[in-house]
Amino acid sequence: MEATEAALSRIDTTNPSLNAVIEIADGAIDTAREADARLRRGDGVGPLHGVPILVKPNTDLAGHSTHDGVEAFLGATAEETAPGLSGLTDAGCVIIGRTNVPSFSLRWCAENEHWGRTLNPWDPQVTPGGSSGGSAAAVASRMVPLAHGNDLGGSVRYPAAVCGIVGLRPTVGRVPIWHGTPGYGVPLGLTQFAVEGALARSTEDLRLALSAMERFDPRDPIAAPQTHLGRPLHSVPTRVALVVDPGTTPFSGPGTAETDEVVREVGRALAGAGYLVEEVTLPSLGEAATLWFELMFTEFRASGVPAVIEGSGAVGAAESMRLWTEIYDSVMPPMDLTSFVAAWARRHVVRRRVAEFMERYPLLLLPNSGEPAFAHGDDIRSADRAHQLLKHQWPNMAIPVLGLPAGGVGTHFSAGSAPIGVQVVGRSFAEESILDAMDVIERQFGPFGVRT
Repeated sequence: MEATEAALSRIDTTNPSLNAVIEIADGAIDTAREADARLRRGDGVGPLHGVPILVKPNTDLAGHSTHDGVEAFLGATAEETAPGLSGLTDAGCVIIGRTNVPSFSLRWCAENEHWGRTLNPWDPQVTPGGSSGGSAAAVASRMVPLAHGNDLGGSVRYPAAVCGIVGLRPTVGRVPIWHGTPGYGVPLGLTQFAVEGALARSTEDLRLALSAMERFDPRDPIAAPQTHLGRPLHSVPTRVALVVDPGTTPFSGPGTAETDEVVREVGRALAGAGYLVEEVTLPSLGEAATLWFELMFTEFRASGVPAVIEGSGAVGAAESMRLWTEIYDSVMPPMDLTSFVAAWARRHVVRRRVAEFMERYPLLLLPNSGEPAFAHGDDIRSADRAHQLLKHQWPNMAIPVLGLPAGGVGTHFSAGSAPIGVQVVGRSFAEESILDAMDVIERQFGPFGVRT
């Protein structure tokens, strides 16, 4: 119970200046008290027994609203808890509250019209990332040691790095993902690209979180049998492909000199630890990033998402969608059913190319983004700026299309004051390889991701 009380006290003192936590769970103290009682009785306890955590409001938690940062959805009360969250509580975690997200979890920030804006603990002028920005800011500011996140287009990896902590996006299917509250089918892109993950202060904590969250659940038709973390299957020393050039496509392009140099410096650190690091160009990553936008935006448009957002009162999300529409229509040909089906077929080809490439290079080292954390509101300032940001976010869009696991880790401070970092990408179900490399990176460049 002491850990839960300490976390709640930390939230009381720290959250008013950051706005990372938007709800405190009723009964958190009672849950922690019962956890202590089980320990005293000698009952079996899980590996995360008594650890206080925060979760996002876009994932079902029984008895709570799955509002996804939208005031109009406050009445969407979940009847069941999503399997990834159940895995954490079964392992002993105590859910003490919920974190802020952008409306519809749509932007790389954590702000909405009802709960306001979450600030980056290192620099209040820039984004904490998104959509798991509230979770990242809470972990970075020591409110909790571990928080839940999910990742459709960088929503775990990006905020982890710009808040100076670590986050893991597992392989698609490793952690079951289930959306019960809306009561309708989930769009195809979400079933293929979205995952449940975690953000933490250390890579070791990510290992514990993944071990707790992974499980089979029939509510997710593509959920894999529980595999448990094991040692990497590839030989050591491990080859690492360092990629800062994904090729120029409508939604990928060169990054800044600052972010490129961060990746190269991390590559040198991995080489010093025995990894075989080689800088390469991998155009399939740029193609994957463009496929993400083609497929997701076409689904959004066809299913009426822009109208739903417009009618919800979510001004920032509506402006983001308006700009995305303008950008898409200016750089991409119209997509009909034939071209939509062809785009999904191209996705399979790109996945195969990258899988074959990773037979030689089991790990990829990428920028977290092609630019440092952007100023609040900069993503909806103009179509030109939004397009530039989308091109810089190619690592966050490409990896979900490939279905691969990836970790985000803060490694350096930008020329401003917020962290920037890298992503480590592995083969399917090879999360242990990623975590091993992140261990090396942590030892070399951290830990600095805890703002006291």
